[in-house]
Amino acid sequence: MNILIEILGWMAMALIVGAYGLLSSGRLAAESKIYQYMNIAGAAGFIVNSGAKGAYPSAVLNVIWIGISFYALARRVERSA
Repeated sequence: MNILIEILGWMAMALIVGAYGLLSSGRLAAESKIYQYMNIAGAAGFIVNSGAKGAYPSAVLNVIWIGISFYALARRVERSA
């Protein structure tokens, strides 16, 4: 089980760093669905990884990160309506 949690943590890191890299290089917009979904998936992986290791401040940070991403997605829907 520990190896799966480690793999999940590394995948989460790749998603969040990848999203940030794509945003910084102009390949994704902050308002894009894919950017927000990458952040949500990465943060969810970090919640599991951090929680399993007892790193609760990091887990809470990533709960907030997910909340921000869902908020951004909701604002996107509002603007298009």
